[in-house]
Amino acid sequence: MIAIAIDDEPIALDIVAAHASKVPFIELEAQFTNAFEAITYLQQHRVDLIFLDIKMPDISGIEFLKALSKPPMVIFTTAYSEHAVQSFELDAVDYLLKPFSLSRFLKACNKAKELFDLRNQAPESKADFIFIKDGYEQIKVLYHDISYIEASGNYTQFHLTNGRLLSSRITINELVDLLPHKEFIRTHRAFIIAKTKISKYDRSQVWIGDQIIPIGTTYSECLNPKSLKGI
Repeated sequence: MIAIAIDDEPIALDIVAAHASKVPFIELEAQFTNAFEAITYLQQHRVDLIFLDIKMPDISGIEFLKALSKPPMVIFTTAYSEHAVQSFELDAVDYLLKPFSLSRFLKACNKAKELFDLRNQAPESKADFIFIKDGYEQIKVLYHDISYIEASGNYTQFHLTNGRLLSSRITINELVDLLPHKEFIRTHRAFIIAKTKISKYDRSQVWIGDQIIPIGTTYSECLNPKSLKGI
């Protein structure tokens, strides 16, 4: 994975670089003490992962991430713990509190690698399944077994025809890109549903069997005869 690091403290960048050099699947190609220079770099180069400080002059790491239209994966590196909840709301891969050890750094990188591999599964290929991380295991989930998917706190809950599966390693936003659009549709910031499992719908909600799923205001036009054509 191609990575960059952004921190206004050169010593902090040296630590990230030293740790990254020991992780075989991380290529740290650039380091920045100026966040705005990093934006220019991101516009011109492929980057899979950013190690990003939060407390920086001119722009915070949180503001920096929000400013990116299609951000890479991010691991926050900071001396302050109060931004942890907000960072995970922005789908950060991990949150490293300085000073962090090599083992803790490696754990964060492994999470990024798992997500990177998952994102690079071809959703529109002939494959009819996705592998979902559950603890230390990768669980094979067939598309036709998925009724709907729900964001549930720090977890994503897969409601299946034969039970449920919880995962803390993938978000609803990531699944939107991974799942085949011909088979799944997002109706709410917290819900993705399988089109073939829909029994009825109206302007504000959709039924999956007896389960009622809300349709969010932003997604009010998601369900119509055209979007359901061919299922």
